[in-house]
Amino acid sequence: MPNKQYRVDRLAQEIQREVDDILLKRVRDPRVQGVTITGVDVTGDLQQATIYYSILSDKASDMQKVQAGLDKATGLIRSELGARLNIFKTPEIKFERDKSIAYGSRIDQLINKLHQQEQDK
Repeated sequence: MPNKQYRVDRLAQEIQREVDDILLKRVRDPRVQGVTITGVDVTGDLQQATIYYSILSDKASDMQKVQAGLDKATGLIRSELGARLNIFKTPEIKFERDKSIAYGSRIDQLINKLHQQEQDK
């Protein structure tokens, strides 16, 4: 059984590397510039992959534009993955914003605020 998990993890890493390259070199949509791929989850049967991304902007409008751009480019990205990866069937891909980056940033802000309040006392 460990072999199967190893294969899933290896495929996830390969997908992350290739999608990052595809976004950089092949996708010309200006909405997806500045997108960073932070991780990939692949199901055990290798049929579906969830690709997590982050952007520098915190604006909701920017997040919606990026999501729309990624949704539009999904077909191109999947076909490019099919050509680049040496697997029998290319997984269905879905993009989701990585919320852990924003969460970590919020925790950092709260800690800094606490330190500032202690110094003011």
